[in-house]
Amino acid sequence: MKDSRTIASLLNEGRPLRSVEFFPPKDEAAGERMLKAAAEIQRLEPDFVSITYGAGGSTRDTSLKYAKILQEEHGFRVMPHLTCVGHAKSELCEIIDQFYESGFRNIMALRGDPPKGETDFKPHPDGLAYANELVALIKERHSDISIGVAGYPETHPEAPSEEEDIANLARKVKAGADFITTQLFFENAAYSRFVEKCRAVGIQVPIIPGILPVLNLAQVRRFCKMCQAELPKALEDQLIAAGEDAGVAQAVGIDWAYEQVRDLLANEAPGFHLYILNRAKPIRQLTQRLIG
Repeated sequence: MKDSRTIASLLNEGRPLRSVEFFPPKDEAAGERMLKAAAEIQRLEPDFVSITYGAGGSTRDTSLKYAKILQEEHGFRVMPHLTCVGHAKSELCEIIDQFYESGFRNIMALRGDPPKGETDFKPHPDGLAYANELVALIKERHSDISIGVAGYPETHPEAPSEEEDIANLARKVKAGADFITTQLFFENAAYSRFVEKCRAVGIQVPIIPGILPVLNLAQVRRFCKMCQAELPKALEDQLIAAGEDAGVAQAVGIDWAYEQVRDLLANEAPGFHLYILNRAKPIRQLTQRLIG
């Protein structure tokens, strides 16, 4: 198992961190694929990995199961995600304590998306309505837990304005968040502008850029629509030119992600966080480029 230092303490060292995100597999076969990807990621020697949490706790047990495997069998420092959706405050307290008792000292605190089939977020009658409330609850129960929160370089889809979105982020940091991990973006200028706007309102915690290595055109269009992220014409044109050749499309995505990461690190980003979608092959190719 990794040493017990938190992500916040690692960020204080001033070196760029490497991290990746997994999502809980739906069945045993998917679990095997995820763990295969985890084995590939060990070569990258990430400083931490995260694992997402299904809406309304739909993957709660699976998330915890695989978080423990990633921690105990693969030696990763693991940051489980936790959302407000579908949970009473008392239940959130139990989950936080369960994470703590299982040895996790890092949590990604999120409001969470509405359950599948719903468009509006509705807090549990006895639950929390905002991520900043979840951050405060975690700190209240275990002050030594390092907390990450989400940031949106191109503005959260539900935010009434960019200014209100950043003001909401500032509330999460004031409540005790130690760092921010961004939603995916494909133009590094969007990240730079976002960091500048955050600093302008007094947000001083590290802001880790989140990068998605694209696999195909349909995938990236779907994610961009969901996140309201801009799809650069240059990237779209390359993916269109790849046509039905999955290998070529994947190579385009790996090249784009590699250039993003290289530029971000050259401009002193505090690291990078890869959204790998539990895929072993693309992360192997990107890893080979990143570690040489």
